[in-house]
Amino acid sequence: MSDSDVSHEKNVIILGATGFVGQRLVMELLEKRITMRLFVRNPEKIPEHIVSNEYIHVFKGDLLTGEGLEDALRGMHSAYYLVHSMGGKSIGVNTEYAEKDKQAAKNFISAANKQGLKRILYLGALGEKGEGLSDHLKSRAEVAGILSSGEPTATILRAAIIIGAGGASFEMLRYLVERLPVMGCPKWIDVRIQPIALQDVIAYLIGCLLKDETAGQTFDIGGPEILTYREMMQQYAEARGLAPRIIFRVPFLTPLLSAYWVDLVTPVPSGVAHPLIEGLRNEVICRGNRIDNFVQIEKTSFKNAVKTAFSEETTGPGINGF
Repeated sequence: MSDSDVSHEKNVIILGATGFVGQRLVMELLEKRITMRLFVRNPEKIPEHIVSNEYIHVFKGDLLTGEGLEDALRGMHSAYYLVHSMGGKSIGVNTEYAEKDKQAAKNFISAANKQGLKRILYLGALGEKGEGLSDHLKSRAEVAGILSSGEPTATILRAAIIIGAGGASFEMLRYLVERLPVMGCPKWIDVRIQPIALQDVIAYLIGCLLKDETAGQTFDIGGPEILTYREMMQQYAEARGLAPRIIFRVPFLTPLLSAYWVDLVTPVPSGVAHPLIEGLRNEVICRGNRIDNFVQIEKTSFKNAVKTAFSEETTGPGINGF
């Protein structure tokens, strides 16, 4: 995509700019010289070289209280909504994140309506509707509904597991495979998933911003392969040059017990792991490739996504990010 493709008059604001996806998106938009506002609770999380960049304007505020939202949205054309909370570092099951996410979305759409925002681009989650949907996936769908209910036209991108350094799902997979050559897993290891590389998610997010015809539409986005979690673990091992893992099913492992297990083996706290694991009981694959009619990218294989994630790291888990 050439710089001439971005000769539009869209003023962009990013909510969730300091997060896993948001940091990468900011850097890519900077490369395209797109002026943007970053709405954050703690500006100190943003390095000085980003804050001082001529294309960046930082606004401090809080989605949960609505503080600073209207000022930040004033004069904006498009918004990336990349905010999503999880269960935090609690040991037990924490479902408060779902209520917080809904309240944040309601505050945002109210301010967006008042300030005349034109477009919203939201990164949600794959997962069919209906009974049996996990609280995690249900929450993402509810937020998508709230963001689509206002005057701005919403573009909803739905993704399954995103493969990239620093992402909770990737770090959970990484540590399980790296640390456990033999592991007993619950039945969700054989549920089908369509993972997607982080760089592909970013390409779709930017492509949809630049394609006005994507406004008002919902797209499933995924990588070129449909894999079970078991297959993802084995392919991860191959990508890292590790011996094949010995994986067997343990029927009594509930999502909560699995979350405690992940908390012990990986740096992902059980409060975060539990909603992720609960979501794995649902098949999450694309039900269509309509996005390809609007945004054409070369999709990254799972193994290459793993290799890219490691190439981005410095020492240990983490990302270069900003």
